[in-house]
Amino acid sequence: MDIAQTRETRSPFQRLSVGAWLYAAFIVAAGAVVFSRFGQYMDVYEHGILAGATVGLIAFGWFWPAWRRFFPLTMAVSLAAIGLYHGDLARGQSAFWLKYLLSSQSSIMWMCVLFFIATGCYWYGLLARSVTGVALGSGLTWSAATMGFAGLFTRWYESYLIGRDIGHIPVSNLYEVFILFCLITALMYLYYEAGYKVRQLGAFVLLVISAAVGFIIWYTFDRQAHEIQPLIPALQSWWMKIHVPANFIGYGAFSLAAMLGVAELVVMKGWLAERLPKAEVLDEIMYRAITVGFLFFTIATILGAMWAADAWGGYWSWDPKETWALIVWLNYAAWLHVRLVKGWRGKPLAWWAVIGIFVTSFAFLGVNMFLSGLHSYGGL
Repeated sequence: MDIAQTRETRSPFQRLSVGAWLYAAFIVAAGAVVFSRFGQYMDVYEHGILAGATVGLIAFGWFWPAWRRFFPLTMAVSLAAIGLYHGDLARGQSAFWLKYLLSSQSSIMWMCVLFFIATGCYWYGLLARSVTGVALGSGLTWSAATMGFAGLFTRWYESYLIGRDIGHIPVSNLYEVFILFCLITALMYLYYEAGYKVRQLGAFVLLVISAAVGFIIWYTFDRQAHEIQPLIPALQSWWMKIHVPANFIGYGAFSLAAMLGVAELVVMKGWLAERLPKAEVLDEIMYRAITVGFLFFTIATILGAMWAADAWGGYWSWDPKETWALIVWLNYAAWLHVRLVKGWRGKPLAWWAVIGIFVTSFAFLGVNMFLSGLHSYGGL
């Protein structure tokens, strides 16, 4: 039996590298530290979320080797920031490294800058056929994601420095979820970029991230949205910790698919065809992104219904946010149906994915701006 056959007969656990097991040990240790320090303040549901997050992070690291480097680095950056506070929030404006690099707001602003520069590098690399340009774009995107996630983790800690009753997971308002959207979309793209070796696509995908970054900057300086606020009663629930992230995996995947749709239409038009992957490759990645997004959006919708039953006494009330969530779900259910059952490919689905981002954007942001209902607390 040769080496290849021997590998095939080994179980998935036996195929894992030493690095994978060290990563798992790191996550278990981190989860144990969190439980020992904060377990007494958690209810049984939050204990379950912590256990599920630990298992999920291990599985994700085993599935995606790059995550084993990214997540520990992110944690190291955020722990460095937390250590510099010494339990005093005011140090964020006086300690040099916090003020200019590691406080939550500084980290998030660096994330914004790095995403903008990465977009320029990707476009330079695409138009000039520069391998260095797209490589820089990819590296800067990883750096932006590191600073963004570290900023969110640090913001979580900062909220507890304000007051134990103020502290909450940073997914509670438009400012925080726009950051989450940027990070999820970027990481999903980086996964497909490595898997399909399609760095040129960053030029398109980073455009939607840069648009979100533009909103974050405007929202920060015009509305002072970066200031940490107490949770309103409607959001004081452990459901928020699982519903919102699942929802934004869906939003990120659908936005990624839309930009891939734009790239596919450009290729089919004959523009940049020699510099971008073939339309069939773009179609396949778009399908995979929508499949992942649809799965998590379905989970998020079910979780949202359960949260509504817990908070308002009913699973569904045809609130505008719920109605538009259903419209988004039906849109992508129909997209998957015509692809899998009817065999559609190419231009119709690409256009459908592009139009889908406008439907998704209205459900995400437009409902908060123009309609009122039980979810009106999420307005601008």
